[in-house]
Amino acid sequence: MSFALSSSKRSSSARAAEAANEARQEFLTFRLGSQEFGVDILKVQEIRGYENVTRIPDTPDYLKGVINLRGAVVPVVDMRLKFRLAAEYDAFTVMIVLNMASAVVGIVVDSVSDVTSFGADQLKPAPDFGKTVDARFLTGIGMAGERMVLLLDIDEMLKAEALSLVAAAG
Repeated sequence: MSFALSSSKRSSSARAAEAANEARQEFLTFRLGSQEFGVDILKVQEIRGYENVTRIPDTPDYLKGVINLRGAVVPVVDMRLKFRLAAEYDAFTVMIVLNMASAVVGIVVDSVSDVTSFGADQLKPAPDFGKTVDARFLTGIGMAGERMVLLLDIDEMLKAEALSLVAAAG
């Protein structure tokens, strides 16, 4: 009887572990200055070294321009400039190519950290900053110990810029 009980306990704990894994979400985390951000890993197409882009006249500074990615015109957004940080590039600066709902877009970030998995209990809603901060693009905060990762709704954040830049380049 004790064997059946321990076997039953194992299968219920295995089911609980499977349920916990299913509830986890994975994010590619990256840095801008001292802050860590995350985007849904399923949106990431590739990570590339930073390269020069073709500028498009009469666009905001954070719209760096476009690159040719295997024959496709891909708009590039500098996330430092988008978040009103000083433009700084070094050996760790990379471009993350994302598959968004409306387009493929490259974002320039300081560095890529890693892929981080958060359970439902580690995901907190975005705080309400009132009218002083535009938090429309913040879907929540991932908590891993003392580490806080700002989780971005990259589709919402970049859709207008991506479409206008592709149209200008077309």
